[in-house]
Amino acid sequence: MPNRFLTLLPALLFVASCSAPISVHENDAVPPAARVTSPAALERAAEPGDNALADIGPLLDALRTTGRAIAGGNDDAIPEYNYLTARLVDRLIEAGVRPWDQSLPVSGGSVDYLLRGTEPADLKDPGREFIPTDRLSFTGRYARDTGRTAGIGAPLVTFLGNGKRSEKTIPYRTVTAVVRFDGNQATVDLLDPFATQEVSLGGRTLPLSADFNSPVAYILSKDRIDELGLARLINPTRYDDTARLSAVQPYDPDKIPVLFVHGLQDTPASFAPMYFELMDDPAIRDTYQFWAFSYPSGYPYPMPAAILRDELDRMRELHPDHKDIVIIGHSMGGLISRLMVTDVGDGIWVKFFGKAPAESGLSGESRELLEDALLFDARRDISRAIFISAPHRGSELATNIIGWIGIKLVRFPATLANVRDSFISALSLDASGMQLDRFPSSIDTLSPSNRFVKAINEYPIRPDIPYHSIMGDRGKGDTPDSSDGVVAYWSSHLDGAVSEKIVPSNHSAHQNPAGIEEVRRILHLHAGLPYRARTDLEPAGPEEMKRGPGRWPR
Repeated sequence: MPNRFLTLLPALLFVASCSAPISVHENDAVPPAARVTSPAALERAAEPGDNALADIGPLLDALRTTGRAIAGGNDDAIPEYNYLTARLVDRLIEAGVRPWDQSLPVSGGSVDYLLRGTEPADLKDPGREFIPTDRLSFTGRYARDTGRTAGIGAPLVTFLGNGKRSEKTIPYRTVTAVVRFDGNQATVDLLDPFATQEVSLGGRTLPLSADFNSPVAYILSKDRIDELGLARLINPTRYDDTARLSAVQPYDPDKIPVLFVHGLQDTPASFAPMYFELMDDPAIRDTYQFWAFSYPSGYPYPMPAAILRDELDRMRELHPDHKDIVIIGHSMGGLISRLMVTDVGDGIWVKFFGKAPAESGLSGESRELLEDALLFDARRDISRAIFISAPHRGSELATNIIGWIGIKLVRFPATLANVRDSFISALSLDASGMQLDRFPSSIDTLSPSNRFVKAINEYPIRPDIPYHSIMGDRGKGDTPDSSDGVVAYWSSHLDGAVSEKIVPSNHSAHQNPAGIEEVRRILHLHAGLPYRARTDLEPAGPEEMKRGPGRWPR
């Protein structure tokens, strides 16, 4: 067995060292054709001089010219206006000045301007930086040229440099810059396109330009959260501080939260393709807001489920008026999501220990941890669940050589061995034959023979919460004998589901176009929105189908 382990270990490490799912490239923006301003003005904007402050005046002159043309009904001037606005932001950043903090006198060709700015209150963070998205391009398997809406203004990615982050701060987000003139006063307004869809310019009401996907693509390329996947599987306790529920966009009490829960050896980055496609739907953008739960996936999944319950309580404290949540879980994330919508009470505890918690003899940290993991009821703030490739009855992969390798790799500290010992000593007589020589990992709790897996399947999902199943068959069309290569249909199927969608995918059905479209349909259904199915879906390619058995059961 050890020789086989050593043979397969390089392949495992290769999985962890894959290239970035998205890479960002900063380029020179391509200037539009000169229709209102002079070619010389656009050329000067494209090729700045040595003094960024000296470039600001001529940029304002050109912006005033294009703004007047737009106010007069000439929409051909909009590309020039947007380009010049983006270059103005570039020069302000290069010069190290922030008109949003303090007004700035600027000399133009014939006008001495007073440059000022406005910004959303939650952007007033020290060290916040801006990059116009017309200078960004993205490559990689998650890259999508979507999420952009035409209109007036320069979309920007804004992010925190050395500023302090708070619970309500979103490090990376999108804003759109619009420049307006009132006499000699020029104002650079930073607008939140999630909250503002139209803007007034010179007496005209125009749609606001936006780029909804670039901030998420930018953070994935810069922070590389995808690299945490394998590390948090192998050594979960080292990364305890990375477990959190985060908002992907500014909070809006009028929008329904959609919560992504990733699977084993994974991170929220795996939901990027779905997020990008959903954000390309205006009805979903206007109706929903997106949250993501990130956690070390080496723990047995009742533990991150307990963490998620705490995080949902924290989110409720931050936003007590938030609407009920639609939870979407992929693979092991689907199992965590199921625990959020199932009433158990102390039933599993009593089944394991033969007595109520107060009578079990457990105390201290061991009792607290086990109570968090085994005592729970359905959340009252979740109103719909979508399970994608979820091994509700376990995965055979957890019991073969791949599972054995994973179990040998996952490391826990001695404190969790004490929890194991307490658990064993308190088990009821009918479980006395159960042997645990170590603290169980997430892979253990994906086994079809695992006690918790068997026990939780005896409890139905709360009847007032509709739920849906999406799973792959690798394009074979052999359901009910199908499998996505990791999870078989017999495990992912749930009686009582409002809908069940089989897509021609491997285990990554949450990244499959048909799987994403099914989520879009369900979200339209949930909010009572008109739904029209897309007809341009591309079938899964050979590379997607190639990755079947042998992948980790995420």
